[in-house]
Amino acid sequence: MLNIVSTGPGKIDYMSLEAIKAIEKSEVIIGYKKYVELIDELITDQKVIMNGMKHEVDRCKMALEHACMGKEVSIVSGGDAGIYGIAGIMQEIILEEEEKAHISIDVQVIPGISSAHAAASSLGAPIVHDSVFISLSNLLTPLELIKKRLHAAGMGDFVTCIYNPRSKGRPDFIHMAREILLEYKDTDTPVGIVKNAKRMNEKIIFTNLNHMCDHDIDMSTMVIVGNKDTFIKNNRMVTPRGYGKIGDF
Repeated sequence: MLNIVSTGPGKIDYMSLEAIKAIEKSEVIIGYKKYVELIDELITDQKVIMNGMKHEVDRCKMALEHACMGKEVSIVSGGDAGIYGIAGIMQEIILEEEEKAHISIDVQVIPGISSAHAAASSLGAPIVHDSVFISLSNLLTPLELIKKRLHAAGMGDFVTCIYNPRSKGRPDFIHMAREILLEYKDTDTPVGIVKNAKRMNEKIIFTNLNHMCDHDIDMSTMVIVGNKDTFIKNNRMVTPRGYGKIGDF
């Protein structure tokens, strides 16, 4: 059995019971070092295999190899494995092996709380209306396509959740994103910035599009840019869905 396990923000309290059960019953746990260390309290006598960034394909191949040996395997992914996580490439590798070897592999994806949803809950309710997720990492997505998607998000007035906003290798991409969104949104558009969402050292900032880049933003940060109706009041960022307009309350 191969479990693709979403560990959420990394705190056990925010993992599903199904994810915890999968980890506990597994014989082999495989994952990015940081994500495995965050669930250390669930690990007892399981075999643990860890490696670093940019080794996703290697992790998936090792997970499949152990599963094909009859082991109960969990490959872990922070947030939700199906949102910028390991689920996609793991499924691709499984499908390729099934086609090549004419076999069927028992696999399940266990969902979790994504970074965007963790950050949104800390901010209030900023993504209850139409929203998009956009990663600023160009390791797997061409920069021109990222720009195109930012333009589309701005043009559609979507609430925009920005993943991977700034790294040492691309310190200016968040400025680029801001400039593109400012072509469609006002400077006072509310922005919520959450670093280490739902972890011990969580940091929450309420600001606007004009001052968004004045704050500390890194790879552990989720940036949520509101739409034209989003507001910030009493340390809550809220995007109305429109109930008041139809007399529901």
